[in-house]
Amino acid sequence: MAHSGKKSIAPGEFIEADVDVALANDITAPLAIAEFKKSGFSHVFNKNKVVLVPDHFAPAKDLKSANQCKILANFAKEQKIKNYFEIGQMGIEHALLPEAGIVMPGDLIIGADSHTCTYGALGAYATGMGSTDLARAYIDGKCWLKVPASLKFIYKGKLNKWVGGKDLILYTIGQIGVDGALYKVMEFSGPVIRKLSMDDRFSMSNMAIEAGGRAGLIEPDQTTKKFVAKFKRKPKFYYSDPDAAYEKIYEWDVTDLEPLVACPHLPSNVKPVSSLKEIKVDQVVIGSCTNGRISDLRIAAALLKGKKAAAGVKLIVFPATQKIYLQAVKEGLAEIFVKAGGVFSTPTCGPCLGGHMGILTEGEVAIATTNRNFIGRMGSPKSFVYLSNPAVAAASAITGRITHPDKIKK
Repeated sequence: MAHSGKKSIAPGEFIEADVDVALANDITAPLAIAEFKKSGFSHVFNKNKVVLVPDHFAPAKDLKSANQCKILANFAKEQKIKNYFEIGQMGIEHALLPEAGIVMPGDLIIGADSHTCTYGALGAYATGMGSTDLARAYIDGKCWLKVPASLKFIYKGKLNKWVGGKDLILYTIGQIGVDGALYKVMEFSGPVIRKLSMDDRFSMSNMAIEAGGRAGLIEPDQTTKKFVAKFKRKPKFYYSDPDAAYEKIYEWDVTDLEPLVACPHLPSNVKPVSSLKEIKVDQVVIGSCTNGRISDLRIAAALLKGKKAAAGVKLIVFPATQKIYLQAVKEGLAEIFVKAGGVFSTPTCGPCLGGHMGILTEGEVAIATTNRNFIGRMGSPKSFVYLSNPAVAAASAITGRITHPDKIKK
């Protein structure tokens, strides 16, 4: 309501809303820029609210991707856009924006990328849109929205060791399916959520789209407030009404939950890690906008320290931002990964979407801390992708099979 100017709104209603952040990357921004220029307008609505992050095929893997990135660079210069992140400053967009304080609680954020829902972890309404919708926002800072219904998820109990936000969202998707929250808001709540770190919360909200959700919201609390306190821009905290209407409420005790793995070829094909110990892996990817933050790298490094990746296993580690990259170097995590026989890469979305830096060929099997495992997601349509948390991925790199972290001896 705060962004629409209306006193009340209801699910199913179409509204026009004011945008706080309009985000795009090197795949989606060129389309939006082209449509904006066709419109005849010469200036974006607000040069400080447009965000351009070349991260999908950057550093440029070929001439086509270099040209895509050049379109962003030229537009940013022409429009004097403040939040344009060139090579060396960029990171994976959905980790970079919260880290830089560009997205805040209470914001309305639209992005030409489906995982824009990540910022719901801050208590912001963040959702993905098409490039033409983004072009419209460039013109007047507005977008139209169909108000979604809401689903509430309450998590109770106490999490076991090695279980975190990635496992909670995989469990959720496994329970409701990849269309279980189709065009709905997913609201994550309960005592387990309140104890989660911001990194784990980002992982959960990031994958709301894998259940079809328009947004993955977590009410702001002291953890949220501590995270945003260091930024100059003041947040606006919004909370669910006591009498809020939900289409459905799910309530689960997750005390007995063990680390989970999403098997090919859907994020909903979820199984306990202990049931997959016979699955051999050719590649392990640790990183992405889902699990490439410093806490994720610390978990993986703790298991890999003093050990080697199994023969024939390609271990690829890519931190989500340059700041995380430097922190990993400072803490000695990068050295651990390299000594384990891994590759420690600059931030990029490359392996996650099968773009570059880790393409799978026919018959290869990967376990990754990314967010999608559809057919052909990381390369060949005849390859296989399993999704897990960083601890399971690191343990699997050591043994060459999908492995519970408890099986790795210190």
